[in-house]
Amino acid sequence: MTGRRAAPRGLGRGGRALWREVTAAHAGLNPAALRVLADACNEADVVDGLQAALAGADPVVTGSKGQLVPHPLLGELRQHRALLGQLLRSLQLPDTDEGAAERAKAASETARANARARWSKRTGTA
Repeated sequence: MTGRRAAPRGLGRGGRALWREVTAAHAGLNPAALRVLADACNEADVVDGLQAALAGADPVVTGSKGQLVPHPLLGELRQHRALLGQLLRSLQLPDTDEGAAERAKAASETARANARARWSKRTGTA
């Protein structure tokens, strides 16, 4: 299966952009992965809608007993972001960033050197 796959109907701007980016980078997705991707794209649109609804809104509202409580959409946004992350992780897409492995290795080496420096400072060894 080669060529560009059309995005599912009804996706918003964010969902279509996610579909284009993933299908461009990973052309060989199987039908099950495409279904998960479509669900992820729909979730991306839900997240975008919730963020738009919260834009400019006070993050704290008055509860039923007059107390201040977090805006109810904040919890919904958090849950939908978590679901979007789960859907994207379930695709198990390989990292297409060629420099990612090198950056991860460099960060690991830096962290190891920092840990050695802390250890030698604590133990008094060089």
